[in-house]
Amino acid sequence: MRTWIPLAVALLASTAQADPLTYDAALLLAESAAPTLQASALQVEATRAAERAAGRLPDPKLSLGMENIPVSGPYAGRWDAAEMSMVRVGLMQDIPNAARRRAAAATAQAETQMAMADTDLQRREVRVATALAWIDLAYAERRLAVLDQLVEGLSPLWEGVPAGIESGSARPAAGLEPARLEAEFDNRRSQLAADVAQARANLTRWTGALHPKTAGAPPHVEITPADLRARIADHPALQVLSAATQRAAAEVAGARAARRPDWGLEVMYGRRDPMFGDMVSAAVTVSLPLFASQRQDPTIAARTAQASRARLLEADMRRELAASLEADLAAYAANHEQWRRATDVLVPIAEQVAQLETSSYAAGRADYSDLVEAFTDLADTKLAALDREALVARDGARILLTYGSDNP
Repeated sequence: MRTWIPLAVALLASTAQADPLTYDAALLLAESAAPTLQASALQVEATRAAERAAGRLPDPKLSLGMENIPVSGPYAGRWDAAEMSMVRVGLMQDIPNAARRRAAAATAQAETQMAMADTDLQRREVRVATALAWIDLAYAERRLAVLDQLVEGLSPLWEGVPAGIESGSARPAAGLEPARLEAEFDNRRSQLAADVAQARANLTRWTGALHPKTAGAPPHVEITPADLRARIADHPALQVLSAATQRAAAEVAGARAARRPDWGLEVMYGRRDPMFGDMVSAAVTVSLPLFASQRQDPTIAARTAQASRARLLEADMRRELAASLEADLAAYAANHEQWRRATDVLVPIAEQVAQLETSSYAAGRADYSDLVEAFTDLADTKLAALDREALVARDGARILLTYGSDNP
């Protein structure tokens, strides 16, 4: 492990807590500090360690004992008086058949592949969640700024009402309208401020940065449907199930290997009385799977069914990812069109209406309520356009990080 990596992560974390976070910096910080990714890395380490031991021969066994000690007769209790009495030491080694060992090694290798794919999936999910949290905070801050700007622009309008009442051009009840309108905008501002706090807390959850603020422009990615469709086969969720299919196949091979005999070797040295001489023995053991229909075959059937299930789940995931991608692309296209329409058409119209109503009110051709309605509609339209833009940014980041490259 290179020693500069923890130092760089710590430096990035301290910087993120002190300064505003860019989109890319937030992704990097979350990927470096997420506990789930650290846990996944430990799981990969564990499976790799287990893989090194899989398929090896079991440990040998040491056997110690005393044999043929008389328990009755004139030599009872004397191990050195009878010809066959001895103290023995033996070494035994079980040797599972080669197919069983290969299946164990393949199973362990598939477990490692599953852990690695799951780590990639966890990383992708962390990056998606962090990206959405950053975008939510960025647009919550922008909505609050837009509302404050609109409220500031309404101040002259509110101050002009009393003069209209004094001149008789406005009814006395109109004098209460500014206070009502200001209270409504204050309520909206309180909600937007709460949205900022909630988004900030969510970004802290993924990055660990204290009181984060966003910096830089929100991401506006280029979506290429053909490239995303081509990348589905490399999706980590599919890779997890592919590794599970490989593991199930290895378990089927292991169950079938149980129908083959296993071997065992034993070597023994017997120490007897010098007058009789020592002895050496050797033996070979062979397991006899004679009742396969009641023992091995049911296990093979169970493992085969599990392997078929794993293949079907993998195929279903492939379909699910393809369908989800197409649905997300359709929603993204619609949201993008609505955002452009709101920005290019609806907002300019609302601004023009507010200007025209202001001119009409100044000329005495419009009521104060018409003016209030125009500026309220302008605020709603601008905030709705920001909502559309945020939705497009969220969709783009989520689609690219979910189905495409890890580096948008």
